[in-house]
Amino acid sequence: MDELIFKEETYKIIGCAMDVYNELGFGFLEGVYQEALAIELKIKKLYYKNQVMLEIYYKGHKLEKEYKPDFIVDDKIVIELKAEDKINNSDIAQIINYLKATKLKLGLIINFGNKEKLEWKRVVLENK
Repeated sequence: MDELIFKEETYKIIGCAMDVYNELGFGFLEGVYQEALAIELKIKKLYYKNQVMLEIYYKGHKLEKEYKPDFIVDDKIVIELKAEDKINNSDIAQIINYLKATKLKLGLIINFGNKEKLEWKRVVLENK
């Protein structure tokens, strides 16, 4: 079995998200969770950038369409936050697009919208 990439960092990030979920619960808009998670990442001394504009290129031409993931942590993990009933296939497609645009390998979808528990999913993009 392959070793999980960025296991320690993922553990810390999910811990921060759990702290936010335990404090706020479910029911807020995504932006509330984003602000709260930024505070928690700062408290835990995790380096992050939020709402970074990602440029997309096609055959050397910069496209007008840009992506903006919620967070990039330690310049190696893309985080997309949700406040939905559950993580769905379009959320997974979105994080894959972010990974392709950043050329990073690991993305985390963190969903605060499930009323029973924090929901999260690791998405690993293998470079081919």
